[in-house]
Amino acid sequence: MLFCHRPVRELVKQGYATYVPSNFGDIPEKIKHSDRVDLLVMTVSPMDEHGYLTFGLGCDYTPAAIEKARHIIVEVNPNMPRTNGYNTIHISQVDLLVECDEPMVELPMPKITEMDETIGAYIADLIEDGSTLQVGIGGIPAAVCKFLEHKKDLGIHTELVSDYVIGLLKSGAVNGSKKTIHKGKIVATIVEGTRKFFDYIDNNPVIELHPVNYTNDPHVIAKNHKMVSINGTIEVDLFGQCASESIGTVIWGGSGGQADFATGVTMCPEGKGFIVQRSTAKGGQVSKIVPVLTPGASVTTHKNYVDHVVTEYGVAKLRGKSMRERALALINIAHPDFRDELRHAAKTIKII
Repeated sequence: MLFCHRPVRELVKQGYATYVPSNFGDIPEKIKHSDRVDLLVMTVSPMDEHGYLTFGLGCDYTPAAIEKARHIIVEVNPNMPRTNGYNTIHISQVDLLVECDEPMVELPMPKITEMDETIGAYIADLIEDGSTLQVGIGGIPAAVCKFLEHKKDLGIHTELVSDYVIGLLKSGAVNGSKKTIHKGKIVATIVEGTRKFFDYIDNNPVIELHPVNYTNDPHVIAKNHKMVSINGTIEVDLFGQCASESIGTVIWGGSGGQADFATGVTMCPEGKGFIVQRSTAKGGQVSKIVPVLTPGASVTTHKNYVDHVVTEYGVAKLRGKSMRERALALINIAHPDFRDELRHAAKTIKII
């Protein structure tokens, strides 16, 4: 598995499946250099008058798989939106076509909590007009977008787009006018959301899907004007290391594009990166800011590429700071119940 969603976590834990660590942007190259791809099966939108079908809700590593596959079967579904970008296959490349009429799987908009709004407001205050955004999915990203609707001339270059785009476009906050590449366009590689959003993007020329080895290439990311990345994590230690795919040795998610965008914003003039998390887990029993990562935890984003860490208690600016300054900044945004414990641990391991 390239990403451990809820349905497969237990399978991985029991040994019936295994996890393949990889940055999202590296997967197409791995497919191209694999020994063989016998069969590719995918759902597509209906064919246009020129014989082209679109991948609909996901481009990611599909173009690489098409190049490598010996045989291709497509399931044509009229409920699949037709999307623009580098996101098509011609009927001449297809070995077998099957028709179906099943509804697309929807992901409802997350409920935004008061804590999400607190964290989102901190981030929105630091995003300047004219910035280009990478935003994930969930309560905190949704809250950030809610607070951005009064901004001006924002652009989007991301790996995932969802319903939040509608509000940002309708408010005029996002127009892509300041983007240095793909001016005026929203660029992504996958789509998740509701039927309302699928209908909104259908044949919408403003939104383009491109392969993930393009959208998540740090050098491409760095070309964007005032690039901003916003990503969640499971655990951050006092050095600034982020474990975003495992809880100790237990795989909980995947690398995704977090490191791709963290690297890209570091390379971008005026770029800003935000790692976001609630300060505690398990009903306040566990701090998500820890002295050192839980033994066995995978480092998803290296400390040198972590710019800001944000909790409901504020923003810790880490990039360019000493180990002592980093530790103190992170302790200041930890839950008050754990700050003394964290200070004691920091002194014990000689950080402060």
